[in-house]
Amino acid sequence: MGKIAFIFPGQGSQTVGMGQQLAQRYANVATVFERADQTLNTELSSLIFNGPKETLTLTVNAQPALLTTSIAILEKFKEANIKPDFVAGHSLGEYTALVAANAIAFEDAVFAVRKRGELMEEAVPAGKGTMAAILGMESEDLLKITNQITSEGNPVQLANLNCPGQIVISGSTEGVQLASAMAKENGAKRAIPLEVSGPFHSSLMQPAAEKFTEVLNHIKIQDATIPVISNVTAMPITRADEIKTKLIEQLYSPVLWQGIVTTLLDSGVDTFIEIGPGKVLSGLVKKVNRRITTYSISDEESLLSTIESIKGETQNA
Repeated sequence: MGKIAFIFPGQGSQTVGMGQQLAQRYANVATVFERADQTLNTELSSLIFNGPKETLTLTVNAQPALLTTSIAILEKFKEANIKPDFVAGHSLGEYTALVAANAIAFEDAVFAVRKRGELMEEAVPAGKGTMAAILGMESEDLLKITNQITSEGNPVQLANLNCPGQIVISGSTEGVQLASAMAKENGAKRAIPLEVSGPFHSSLMQPAAEKFTEVLNHIKIQDATIPVISNVTAMPITRADEIKTKLIEQLYSPVLWQGIVTTLLDSGVDTFIEIGPGKVLSGLVKKVNRRITTYSISDEESLLSTIESIKGETQNA
């Protein structure tokens, strides 16, 4: 067996009831949800377990909710003594990865991502910015389109380079609509508008990034004990100062998820363990290399079966 990477999902993977089964069964899992409630001085756990979905989906709630759920599941998974060689997360998931790598304390991370969500919501008035997934087009071709439309006064950028043939664009509502139409005219298979509250990972997030610097100045960031693959560069980072810089840049830079997966593969990783709700990242990993082993842990059943499989592979190795 080669190296192991833990990967953590980002916004969009949240579901009402996530983590609840494990929290009811295990005290150390329940404690993580309680710590989030105390840190934010709110009933976040009740919202996670009971909804309503519309409220949970709001950026300011979805971000701390996903981080908390993923860390709660990780807390239980740690007991199996399966250690990662690398960690990575998609956008918000990078904060979960940094907690897993001991670079940021859980309470600081929950506080920071709640503030991050607030600032992202505030940066662009509702309806003025959006995102869309463009399927079946190369990044170079799409970049030419977004550059052209941006130069004409309607900002739009590549926001998530997820896997071959799946790129998310982000920017002003008009910019995204124009780029989507032009992409389809130039051979893209589909352009799917995303249900998001703002133009994340675009230049329109620069005001949020400036204010977010202040937030990060108030929390302690340490050197990571496990290399974290950065969203901004798709390269490993461990130094505290670099982590901080990249978290600020991440707000307005594209998420290089395909690059992250490629870096991990090149580093000898052959097992990806997605910790948190959903299987989005496992699916994207498979689209980069379908022969790679992926696991998704979101409840007790998937947790136990993953432990059993990995322990079995280790014994056979």
